[in-house]
Amino acid sequence: MQQIMLMCRPGFEVEAGQELVDRAAGSGMFGYFQPVKNAGLARFTLGGPECAEDLMQKVAFEDLVFIRDWFIVVGDCELPATDRVGAVIEFLRDSGWAEPLASRVETRLMETNEDRDLGNFARKWVAPLSKGLRDAGLLAPASGTEPLYRLEVLLPDFGTAIIGLSLTGNCSPFPAGIPRLRLPASAPSRSALKLEEAWKVFLPPDRVLDYLGGGKKAVDLGAAPGGWTWQLVQQGMMVTAVDNGPMNADLMASGHVEHVRADGYAWRPKRPVDWMVCDIVDKPRRTARMALDWVGSKLCRYTVFNLKLPMKKRYEEWLICQGILLEGLAEAGVNCRLKARHLYHDREEITCFIERLD
Repeated sequence: MQQIMLMCRPGFEVEAGQELVDRAAGSGMFGYFQPVKNAGLARFTLGGPECAEDLMQKVAFEDLVFIRDWFIVVGDCELPATDRVGAVIEFLRDSGWAEPLASRVETRLMETNEDRDLGNFARKWVAPLSKGLRDAGLLAPASGTEPLYRLEVLLPDFGTAIIGLSLTGNCSPFPAGIPRLRLPASAPSRSALKLEEAWKVFLPPDRVLDYLGGGKKAVDLGAAPGGWTWQLVQQGMMVTAVDNGPMNADLMASGHVEHVRADGYAWRPKRPVDWMVCDIVDKPRRTARMALDWVGSKLCRYTVFNLKLPMKKRYEEWLICQGILLEGLAEAGVNCRLKARHLYHDREEITCFIERLD
């Protein structure tokens, strides 16, 4: 198994591929990638004797930025119009699938898929496919323990299945790396989903209340009209919303928000707060240095902020911003955890999270 399928936002296939090329090289492994233009997919092929699982064991998924999810490619299976389950069984046997490595099947679609019939088929096919594979001894019975692998079936169309394996402890907890979130009618803007997704991606699920509960204080820089402020208020936080623009009237009526008309980059609180969040569209290096100042000066314990990437050299710009943050935090002597991800609800930006550990 020498290939890994990378999933990313459509249009960012090159960034995802380059990221894994660099991460593989850092682990002493080398390969190349083939992007599927504007499909949100790229195939990474190892060029040496190592297998794909060796690489996935060395690279932590949570440290990847542009790759939303990934799996080891077993191969491409042709699906006939009849007995598609039988075709997958025969394909796995021909591939040397000697034992049931997985007990769960996940069917996936390309993010760009617009065929509703294919979507309906993918959902309904999981049950008969799982039963057929179990009856053939190729899928282990479901148990209370999480298996090491999950069988992945990506359906570009009705006639093809890209079959693979994901490592359950080193992949996205969300299918294809996309958490399905709903925007409440009371939210002032769709940007509210960005912060909600960031919390789901970056915060440990068993410690969410430690990060968000307990009546914490927060600052939202560039807050108007209030999408991120609304998310903070939903957690019971008292929020200082900094923006020269108007805030949502219903949000201001909550009694949890103080609106400060000021430049978000220049404003600083008189006392430290728990959270600082920022979704200002500006030069990414300026935003990175601003976030560094807040954390380095211990003005906040946690921060989520977006870096708007340029149209060209997006991956290279992220590496520069990452260097600014890591070097600056080291110089400030602050013990921190830095994470970044190109979230599903992001577009041309990536979302960063910093947690002070001291």
